[in-house]
Amino acid sequence: MPLPVTPAGRTAAAAALIGGVPAALLLLLLLAGWLEPAAGLLALAATIGAAVLLARLWLGNLWRLREALRRAEAGEAMLEPEPGAALLPSVEEIAEAARRLARSVNERAELVVRLRRADEAIVERLPDPLVVLDRGGAALRANAAARALFGTSAGHAGDLAALLRHPALADALDAALGSGTPRDVDIALPVPVPRELKVHAIPMEPPLADGGRLVLVLSDRTRERALERTRADFVANASHELRTPLASLIGFIETLRGPARDDPEAQQRFLGIMAEQSERMRRLIDDLLGLSRIEITEHQPPTGRVDLGALVAAEAEAMQPILAARRVRLEMDLVPDAVAAPADPEQVAQVVRNLLDNAARYGRAGGKVRLAVGQAAPGGRWPARPGVVLSVGDDGPGIAKHHIPRLTERFYRVDRGRSRSEGGTGLGLAIVKHVVNRHRGQLLIESEEGAGATFSVWLPADPATS
Repeated sequence: MPLPVTPAGRTAAAAALIGGVPAALLLLLLLAGWLEPAAGLLALAATIGAAVLLARLWLGNLWRLREALRRAEAGEAMLEPEPGAALLPSVEEIAEAARRLARSVNERAELVVRLRRADEAIVERLPDPLVVLDRGGAALRANAAARALFGTSAGHAGDLAALLRHPALADALDAALGSGTPRDVDIALPVPVPRELKVHAIPMEPPLADGGRLVLVLSDRTRERALERTRADFVANASHELRTPLASLIGFIETLRGPARDDPEAQQRFLGIMAEQSERMRRLIDDLLGLSRIEITEHQPPTGRVDLGALVAAEAEAMQPILAARRVRLEMDLVPDAVAAPADPEQVAQVVRNLLDNAARYGRAGGKVRLAVGQAAPGGRWPARPGVVLSVGDDGPGIAKHHIPRLTERFYRVDRGRSRSEGGTGLGLAIVKHVVNRHRGQLLIESEEGAGATFSVWLPADPATS
């Protein structure tokens, strides 16, 4: 194999280093007359030629070794000699030692990579949410539990951004970095849905391989707190709202035992009223339990998909008996392929039922209800990201503006007498609000007195179908 070209000056310097002393001795012997001129000049030329050849071979070996080391450092190839390359024994020893060192380094690097992948797999599968931050508090990565908790995906920070902006967390992170010791902090996030977290901030010194300086281990206490509040709210609401129908039942029972004991006509009338009050209590308890279940899981985003048009058509068909009893005409405008994701099909169906039931009960008897599903126009009243919109409108008496902000409160009624006579529990719109919150959607109520009301629900859409 030809030797690589090396600079002449470097070759001359190396040749002088190798053959300089013998050549100088030969030259002195020639000048002193101790050697025949012909033989002396031939020996001098041979010495210089051998020195130059040896210098080129030596420099070529070193150049090849340097290139092999450079390629190995860059990860382009293993540290192996070029095919057919002749190496001097001393260079061969150095090359062999370098190869052994390179193999050891490569084995250690592969071990480090395997250990890092194992660590990442363990962290990814931990049941507790874990987030890695850089020194500035920006999220570098989050495990599967954290992504599920905050709805985080590629290019979308989800609810994690609200946590990282929280002042209490910023103070805890600064304290952890400043002291080098872990810190705990309890954080309540009011938006986009109420959430209560316990955060354990652990400073990392030295930093992690990806530059992580802080590890946040999160404990979601929202469900436990919600359960506590739900128990208290259920007892308070049930005792308050059940008191009236229960008192009515007790009164009629006493009447049936006393004055109406022998009055069949009164008995039939009172039994009918008692049946209505019992049904009212059943609906109230069902709605209270349903609302409690929704509130307990409200902080956890759903994971399914819903073809909104198909679901609305099925629910509208199931509601036909109620609409027919009110002589309400249903007008539908359903756009196909309006897919909400992520979404819980049963909860979205509950929203549709409650809004249709609300429109049928409080709209105009013999009037019409408008039901529409379509793609949301980005910007304006709705978020910029893809979404689908469900709207239910009626032609009833409408709602005064000062009532609209409170319509989604529990048991809030614009007209208490009419609500009770229509059989409403006062929880339908509260359920709608909490379901929409869980889906990270929006509820818009538009109404004018005498002009009916329209309830519109925006839900995130599957980008693939938008």
